[in-house]
Amino acid sequence: MKRKILRALLILIVGLLAYLLFWPVPINPAAWTPPPAPELTGIYAQNSELARVERLPVDGDKPEDVAFDQEDRIYTGTEDGRIFRFQADGKQPQVFANTGGRPLGLIFDRDGNLIVADAVKGLLTINRDGNISVLSTEAEGVPFRCTNDLDVAADGTIYFTDATYKFPLTQLKADLLEHQPNGRFLAYDPRTKQAKVLLRDLYFANGVAVSPDQSFVLVNDTGAYRVRRYWLTGPKQGQVEIFLDNLPGFPDGISSNGRDTFWLALVNRRDSALDALQPHPFLKKLVWRLPNFLQPNIKRYAFALGLDANGKVTHNLQDPSPQCFTQIANVVEHKGALYFGSIGERAIGRMPVPGPHF
Repeated sequence: MKRKILRALLILIVGLLAYLLFWPVPINPAAWTPPPAPELTGIYAQNSELARVERLPVDGDKPEDVAFDQEDRIYTGTEDGRIFRFQADGKQPQVFANTGGRPLGLIFDRDGNLIVADAVKGLLTINRDGNISVLSTEAEGVPFRCTNDLDVAADGTIYFTDATYKFPLTQLKADLLEHQPNGRFLAYDPRTKQAKVLLRDLYFANGVAVSPDQSFVLVNDTGAYRVRRYWLTGPKQGQVEIFLDNLPGFPDGISSNGRDTFWLALVNRRDSALDALQPHPFLKKLVWRLPNFLQPNIKRYAFALGLDANGKVTHNLQDPSPQCFTQIANVVEHKGALYFGSIGERAIGRMPVPGPHF
């Protein structure tokens, strides 16, 4: 009997090791050594500024972004495809439209249409009556897999990101573990009705914000912990440079207040376990085979930054408490208040715009 039990245990152990070492995985990990994560000191010193966030409940999960129409009504999209419209006071949320996909980035164009980056359906436009039209689902023959965030320039051009052409949003962790340059930054011309690729080789391309003077656009490189600047005009037109590097968290959405501040959402702090894995492709494959609870995962934290036009941190907003408005995905300034989208709440957040810290 003992021999049978030992044999069964041995077979189980061998089978488990074979699974962990050799089972096929959908990722092709690259080796990458991240820079050491900055400490939460100095300009990133831990604080409780975001403890003041007021929750505006939504009847849906993960309201990613926030947008405002000409009547100051508030819009947000949830995980099940619905887009809600609140009255200007943040009350009476009602369903405005349902994309049937996953609306992420939201912004109104100059004609009052809500432009939506939908992770499933592509780049969409929704008119005042809630009627949905598809603008684009591919660029240069490559379909969008995770249309993510966007902004509209003064000339009507829609700048947006396809976070990864390889994985759907539901496999976000796969893209971060793989750390291959699967993301793209694109522009949609409403006159030609065509989308073109402006930048390739981004690591989970995310938030987009056009500068107030229309000279450049910022693009978040979530998997590389940085923000890039793509020049639209001037002697550097068409060139890209690092705007802010080695962030203390994962940059998600970014927006301009139209004057002097870009608001950057850090959806979570850096994960030391993930950073330690990144140089080791073999270990990343092994970790992918583990149950989800044993893998690096998002932890509860609230974090956002204000930046000036040169990439200098002007505002440091955090809340480490268990009650924090967690996993902030976007920050949008509107008429004296900051509004927060989240992938960890069933509410959007609101608080008065704080004064600069630096």
